[in-house]
Amino acid sequence: MNKKSTSLLLVLVLTSLLHLFAQQKQLSIDDLANRKFFPTSLSNLQWRSNSLYTWNAKNRIVQSEIKAGISDTIFSLDELNLAAEKNGQKKLQSLPAFKWEDENTFRYSTDSKIFRFNIVNKELTLVNSFEKEGENSEFEPVSGRVAYTKGNNLYVSEKGKTIAVTNDSDKGIVNGQTVHRNEFGIKDGIFWSPQGNLLAFYRMDETMVAEYPLVNIDEREAKVEYIRYPMAGMASHHVTVGVFDPVKNLVIYLKTGEPAEQYLTNISWSPDEKYIYIAVLNRDQNHMWLNKYDAATGDFVKTLFEETDNEYVEPLNGLLFLKTNPQQFIWQSRSDGYNHLYLYDNEGNLVKQLTKGPWEVTAFQGFDTKETRIFYTSTQESPLERHLYSVELKTGKTVKYTSSKGTHTTFVSPDGKFILDRVSSLEVASRTSLLNEKAEVLRMVSEDVNPVKNFVMGETKMVTLKADDGSNLYARIILPAGFDPAKKYPVVIYVYGGPHSQLVTDTWLGGANLYFNYLASKGYVVWTLDNRGTSNRGAGFEQIIHRRLGDIESADQMVGVNYLKSLPYIDASRMALDGWSYGGFMTLTLKLRNPGVFKVATCGGPVIDWKYYEIMYGERYMDTPEQNPEGYKKACILNYVDKLDGKLLVMQGAQDKTVVWQNSLQFIQECIKKGKQVDYFVYPQHEHNVSGTDRLHMYRKLAEYYDQNL
Repeated sequence: MNKKSTSLLLVLVLTSLLHLFAQQKQLSIDDLANRKFFPTSLSNLQWRSNSLYTWNAKNRIVQSEIKAGISDTIFSLDELNLAAEKNGQKKLQSLPAFKWEDENTFRYSTDSKIFRFNIVNKELTLVNSFEKEGENSEFEPVSGRVAYTKGNNLYVSEKGKTIAVTNDSDKGIVNGQTVHRNEFGIKDGIFWSPQGNLLAFYRMDETMVAEYPLVNIDEREAKVEYIRYPMAGMASHHVTVGVFDPVKNLVIYLKTGEPAEQYLTNISWSPDEKYIYIAVLNRDQNHMWLNKYDAATGDFVKTLFEETDNEYVEPLNGLLFLKTNPQQFIWQSRSDGYNHLYLYDNEGNLVKQLTKGPWEVTAFQGFDTKETRIFYTSTQESPLERHLYSVELKTGKTVKYTSSKGTHTTFVSPDGKFILDRVSSLEVASRTSLLNEKAEVLRMVSEDVNPVKNFVMGETKMVTLKADDGSNLYARIILPAGFDPAKKYPVVIYVYGGPHSQLVTDTWLGGANLYFNYLASKGYVVWTLDNRGTSNRGAGFEQIIHRRLGDIESADQMVGVNYLKSLPYIDASRMALDGWSYGGFMTLTLKLRNPGVFKVATCGGPVIDWKYYEIMYGERYMDTPEQNPEGYKKACILNYVDKLDGKLLVMQGAQDKTVVWQNSLQFIQECIKKGKQVDYFVYPQHEHNVSGTDRLHMYRKLAEYYDQNL
């Protein structure tokens, strides 16, 4: 090729790149709430049978058959509305989320009504309904009953008749709702037995817990609204478990014994509905008893086994009984240091440990039809990824089904022979494939679509650093759009750092949201690191922070800061911190314990003093203030206010029921005493998280704060 041809080719390439760049646009604050810029995936994807799977698409139910591979519409919103009109029901504006009950019938709920629809004969059946004021509803498919709460009491609806299960007039006694502030994997307060003949429920007596005031400004005269908020070291609520028999209209309570201040977690029914199992945890949270109770009398039967730990025991999953052998169940435990699956018999004898290794089982995905195999998701490949595996109960043989790098969300067919595999990674926004039990890809179900291809985006990279004990610390760096390694860039460090969190993952955008990429488009380097104390790395990695919150996390975060300082393109004089909740605590800890390092810090809903935080979480990680006075003193942000320098913005939801307003107000008061200037902003009608259009307001405020001060 001669010089003239080479020059012409170079001009064409540059022209093409300039044209491509001209077609791209900058992210705006308003784009951050536009769902069309989020990864798309098949809505309500599920198995209809062993060979058919369906999803919702533009108010149609689309079906695909495994062998033929043909996708076609089998039902539409118009057909559902036609059946609704014939039954005197209101039209729906869009297809509701539904669940297949069998190959021809699906169930859905709307307006406090539960319906079944048969797609063959187009018949719509009203199964049950309950009061419009009802909340926390739980439908029981065998009997068709619905249990729900209204106010602080529990009700059951059966064939149009409402039965009051409880009748507590004292608002300090709450029935049928979650307890222990949703810790220990508690997501529900209502538990139907396997055949729907009995109903177990939580009853929480909070009358011994002091009422905590929140101020509602919606009315002309501001109104005080009280919540029960047990703080670390103070009186806790008392919980019992009731059992309701709808036929006898009778409630009995399980004799869970003393002390009253204990945690009743992971409620599980036996397959024959005769017994209820509870993982009972002491208030110190270092001793767990898996107890068995008689569902008819409430009597304690026996303790199947116990688990203890010097730091804490945290049961998060109930018992899963085998249908083919109801005398055995699967139990998840970290007793060997990592969350694994165990097979027990119903007398508490360990049959075998099913999974083992220096990695965590993150989700139980079910059995095959004959229950010869268990499917599960784990971090075995990498803490940054999630892959699907199975293990044979008899032989212990394991099979890995997913192969491409990234985080896999899977839907296993009822017979365990096929898998719908949705993957997300740094390179893939969302792609769904069909696999067989040999882990072979049969076809692509939905192709990957880059939702932000028309935007100027910075490059996202993964970084691995080392903690002082040799542990891997995974981090994510987002480089500015149009990155020039010869330039110096300011950096925004986003931190959370607490238990039950993992921010850095091999998923689309590396687990970051569009807001971080918006900052990168404005010329900031954006950095996040998961320190020791965060999740999915085993008990040792998480529990090292016990009784000394802020210490280990800060040391690890500073490893990341020092790495950033070593990069030639980082302007170490322009570093900012940002975090919310535990991340707010970490932001202030890092800012105040390392004066002169961070020019700017922003935070929201920060824990200032752990003695103001609730019992279940606070005492798990810090014990009580009486047991651990030095730990509480060292972690308290108020003790470092005199070291505050640079710019600091603190935000708070005035209705926050998680990190109560008292925290940041105490901090502001201490700043006033010490003559320290702080920027402070309140979202009057928000609780712990700022949501909706107000979240865009928050993003704009943060970005402007960095622009003005960094």
